Amino acid sequence: METGNSAQDQEHSQTKKNIFILSGQSNMAGRGGVRNHHWDAAVPPECLPDPSSVLRLDAHLHWQPAREPLHADIDAKKTCGVGPGMSFANAVKERLGVVGLVPCAVGGTAIKEWARGEHLYQSMVRRAKAAAGHGEIKAVLWYQGESDTSSQHDAEAYKVNMERLIHNVRLDLHSPSLPIIQYLETVREAQKSIDLPNVVWVDAKGLELGPDNLHLTTGAQVQLGHMLADAYLKHFGSTQQPIS
Repeated sequence: METGNSAQDQEHSQTKKNIFILSGQSNMAGRGGVRNHHWDAAVPPECLPDPSSVLRLDAHLHWQPAREPLHADIDAKKTCGVGPGMSFANAVKERLGVVGLVPCAVGGTAIKEWARGEHLYQSMVRRAKAAAGHGEIKAVLWYQGESDTSSQHDAEAYKVNMERLIHNVRLDLHSPSLPIIQYLETVREAQKSIDLPNVVWVDAKGLELGPDNLHLTTGAQVQLGHMLADAYLKHFGSTQQPIS
């Protein structure tokens, strides 16, 4: 990812942001346009950068203009492409003002790897707390579940593990009503059965998959970002004050 000069970095840091945590596994990290470990670098109009309105927190906890691939320095062991984050941010910025994205997703991870005390969880909380000093955390966008279908036990345990994750994140970020927007995955029944306040889901079943039949195409990622944006604005847009 590109870095700006120190004056620009300071300006980005001082700007108050509407912050969204992007977490989960590969389809949140973004594999749109990735084939044979190579990203085609095609960025659709809905995902183009807007340096004055959409920022991201990089791996070194510095704010910079957001651009695809958002997770390149976070899910660094894999090839990242287009994810839902940029289309989401571009869809909500007019309503909210400056958007700050905090990429945290890592491909191929199971829900148990996001338990409190595990590296992924601790990293997510550390990054979220660093971001919170520069605005307000508005929601966690969560896309995960593909790695929890390898056994019936994992699938059955998903509801308990996800509810515990939500409780812990809210507790550790001192935000008991923090909105969580999750995408229904192959553990969809467990996800739909979660009965906690301010937890909503988008059912994007049927979005186009790439040749591997696992990862969303670039076009599908744009659609997902818009679905997440619609869900956020519908359920929480009128209850939270924008920061600009």
